[in-house]
Amino acid sequence: MENTAGRVSRPFQVTHRQVFTIALPMMIAHFSTPLVSLAATGVVGQLRNEVLIGGVALAAVIFDVLFTTFNFLRGATTGFTAQAVGAGDRRQEQRMLLGGILIALSAGLLILLLHVPIGHLGLAALDADGPVGEAAWTYYAWRVWSAPFALFNFVVFGWVIGRGEAMTALLLQVVLNALNLFLAFAGVLWLGYGLAGAGAASLIAEGMTAVIGAVLILKRTDRTLWEWPDLSALKRMFSVNRDMMIRSFALLIGLSFFTRQSGVLGTDILAANTVLLRYYFLGVAFLDGFATAAEQLAGRAVGAFYRPAFDRVIKLTTLWGVAMALAVSAVFFLTGPMVVALIAPIPETQALAHTYLPYAAIMPLIGVIAFQMDGVFIGATWSREMRTLMLASLAFYFAAWAVLQPLFGNHGLWIAMLLFQGARSVFFRLTLPKLADRTFSPAASL
Repeated sequence: MENTAGRVSRPFQVTHRQVFTIALPMMIAHFSTPLVSLAATGVVGQLRNEVLIGGVALAAVIFDVLFTTFNFLRGATTGFTAQAVGAGDRRQEQRMLLGGILIALSAGLLILLLHVPIGHLGLAALDADGPVGEAAWTYYAWRVWSAPFALFNFVVFGWVIGRGEAMTALLLQVVLNALNLFLAFAGVLWLGYGLAGAGAASLIAEGMTAVIGAVLILKRTDRTLWEWPDLSALKRMFSVNRDMMIRSFALLIGLSFFTRQSGVLGTDILAANTVLLRYYFLGVAFLDGFATAAEQLAGRAVGAFYRPAFDRVIKLTTLWGVAMALAVSAVFFLTGPMVVALIAPIPETQALAHTYLPYAAIMPLIGVIAFQMDGVFIGATWSREMRTLMLASLAFYFAAWAVLQPLFGNHGLWIAMLLFQGARSVFFRLTLPKLADRTFSPAASL
């Protein structure tokens, strides 16, 4: 059917089954990622050395800033691909995929060229010195060489998710994480290489997964449709990627600041908060499954220029996202003490983690709408608004921290984090109707 402005709409139905067809495999895929981090923390924890646990935590912050900042490559590729699928334009799909690959490889090589000053700057910013700083550098110096592979994998994951191939994304993620986990156990515990073994495990796993992704691209694309992005496509690509990078960086600043302030409060608090954050990310993986469904289906609706499908996506992903958040929080309360005891054998760390467990347990409920809105905004490529709202949420977080941590210590730090997630949920959701009206108005197709 054709709207009044002449743009062709491509109607399609959005059902509960479609949502779960994407969400369930991605739940497993997302679940496996923090599970590996949790297991890696547990592997290092078996060495029964708080310095090593703290070193891995601080080095992980640097990689969060490096790699997750560039996670815009996955998000932007997902949004562009989903919209191309909705519009039925395979040439545009491959054009944007090629652009993403070039950006990923260029950024990865730049990281390698600058990895020494980046590492020193990161550790200095985290106040990581002495034995903890040395431990962090050992892990960093090995893992940083995985940068080009990791960023390339972001693009591959974004592409297959945007195409709606959730099972393919799951298989790629399982391969990556299974290799990472096996090699971490082998390097740290069996071969005795310590933190160097953990870092090398990530390097090898990312490299092997990148090879598989390259083969997949060659098999799933049409050689006759490869072409360089034109000027307008390049401008849009760089604009969206820039805004998503700022958004990702703002989110990582919030999480990194939390880890840094944990270290300021003491090594024991740092270890306890690290354990709880890893457990929290494990639970959030289930919520990210519905966020990914929102990404693909909302992007497809925008590409198809079909508002009823978009509204249906919002309704179904809200319903199932909130239901899953309730379940995740309940599981946190029930299993938290057991999980903490499993991954943190040090009694002092366990005691502190038990004290602050309720904050981690209720965070999924506070942040579920934020995760869903991330998916919707990424799929619709509303990158400028996403950037602005994330920066506003980050400012709110810092203001809350400045008041609460001096008064309540680590309790105040956790409350500020909860307010950060809540602000994201409120700000993004209130902005949604206006953006949807603009995107699907007849003037949008001119």
